[in-house]
Amino acid sequence: MNRRSLFQLAGLPLFQLKAQDKKFKISLAQWSLHKAIQSRMITNLDFPRITREHFGIEGLEYVNQLWQAPVSDYVRRLKSEQNKTGTKCVLIMCDGEGFMGHPEKAVRMAASANHYKWVDITAELGGHAIRTNMYPGPTQPKTPGEIDDFIGRCAESFADLCAYAKKANINVIIENHGGVSSVADVVVKLMKMVGLPNFGTLPDFGNFPKEADKYDAVRKLMPFAKGVSLKCHDFDASGRETTIDLDRMMGIVDAAGYKGYVGIEYEGSRMTEFEGIQAAKKYLAKWAV
Repeated sequence: MNRRSLFQLAGLPLFQLKAQDKKFKISLAQWSLHKAIQSRMITNLDFPRITREHFGIEGLEYVNQLWQAPVSDYVRRLKSEQNKTGTKCVLIMCDGEGFMGHPEKAVRMAASANHYKWVDITAELGGHAIRTNMYPGPTQPKTPGEIDDFIGRCAESFADLCAYAKKANINVIIENHGGVSSVADVVVKLMKMVGLPNFGTLPDFGNFPKEADKYDAVRKLMPFAKGVSLKCHDFDASGRETTIDLDRMMGIVDAAGYKGYVGIEYEGSRMTEFEGIQAAKKYLAKWAV
């Protein structure tokens, strides 16, 4: 009789199997708690403890805009909280650091340099990646020619950032996060153009325009995935997500042979943040074994 059968006979949940027996690990995107943090009910320094104590989750996906002060002493305190709670930084989601695809070279290269500090902080905290945005600047490219020009500009700035991140053994990953970055074919073309081993994607299940086939888009992004974002909004009494076919999405992730972290990103309003995270964790646990 194998260990999985023993767990079932004992009436124990399968997600209590050791991490090495699982297909992937579960992490928590800090944005799932952004309301609590922005209302000052909790702080970024509480994130490791709450993630461990309330949800039994090890992996932490920080969001830079929810930090109080990214200075050396603050990072030291955050690292201490991780050590005390047995949690681990997976990645830092970086927003507000400039336009990596801006038409002016000086602007886009400055945006790349703005991310350097987050590479260093991620390395200090033990994470493997920074999540970046593929944004063009003042206007969105629309014609095929404009999009090709945009991809070429992004290739230059992201290659620079990847070169810096390589020295710290950090990955640079792009999330489909609105605008042209939510067009999977555009992101895939950039991945192939840059072609660096520490450059990849963070497929998010929900950040696509309504007219897009989000399942096909995630399928296209998965070959380059160095992270996965389980976006969710609501769960019914049976534990089914009511806005996204999560079984279909996770089937795509599974078929891709993905073995990294899958991050819970709850953005609903009917359930509280804590309820939504708990429901997502319960759902995701069955896929991890």
